[in-house]
Amino acid sequence: MSFAIITDTSANLPTPLLSENDIAVVPFTYFIDGVEMRCLDTEAFDGDAFYDAIRGGTRVSTSMVNMQAYLDAFRAALERGEDVLYVGMSSGISGSYDCSTAAAAQLRAEFPERELYTLDTYGASLGEGFLVTMAADLRREGRTAAETFALLEDRREAMCQVFTVDDLMYLRRTGRLSNAAALIGTMLNIKPLLKGNQIGQIVSFDKVRGRRHSVEAIADNYDRLVENPGEQVVGIAQAGCREDAEYLARLLRRVNPPRDILTVQYEPVTGSHVGPGALALFFFGSRDFRARKHL
Repeated sequence: MSFAIITDTSANLPTPLLSENDIAVVPFTYFIDGVEMRCLDTEAFDGDAFYDAIRGGTRVSTSMVNMQAYLDAFRAALERGEDVLYVGMSSGISGSYDCSTAAAAQLRAEFPERELYTLDTYGASLGEGFLVTMAADLRREGRTAAETFALLEDRREAMCQVFTVDDLMYLRRTGRLSNAAALIGTMLNIKPLLKGNQIGQIVSFDKVRGRRHSVEAIADNYDRLVENPGEQVVGIAQAGCREDAEYLARLLRRVNPPRDILTVQYEPVTGSHVGPGALALFFFGSRDFRARKHL
């Protein structure tokens, strides 16, 4: 039996890809000058203008998604007679996932004949999005919601998320940085290397001098950690730094070229936390990378 796949805007997947794979999205919201906004179409999002505005002093804020948004999205699928698999943003950086589990608990009581699963990806952007597309592939193969959930739960351990930022101010200001060692990141042109740890928190694991060297360090980590690169699509997310993203893509193709590279602009909610100049790489690789603490 087929099932509904639901994610959120943090998955950062291109709108056509969502449509082609019949994936529903719970929209996250952000605020500019107190005005609530949503990015419902990544193709129409002018990321360059958005990140230029932040560089110019525009303050963007976000808020946790309320439980009703999850209730509405899940109930719509359940009422159609479908089981539901929700693939969500890391609980390590947002309380929204907890709202999804509360909504699921309520709806399981209302629809005891249906199955409803919520997966904490321990990721954001394409670290979440690639697990969403994997769910769609498994559904096409005829897997059930339960089988897909179990396979994704195992696969998330191999999702490597490595990134750098131009200014740690944004992560500090919004409380998304989990280890104080990264606070020196903006001093003396030192750039932090960040990752998602084993519970989906953002932590610093290394630092290098200079922006170009930070991009090269991301590629070096990829070469060291990636597994079966020729069989996978890897992801790059950039926040108003296209040239750096293009440089990173060239580096990835040197030694261990992937099957393909999907490059996206950070959507505004996650992007407001990492800030202009954030550059991230997502790929499947070594399972112990999340737990390493080699600062």
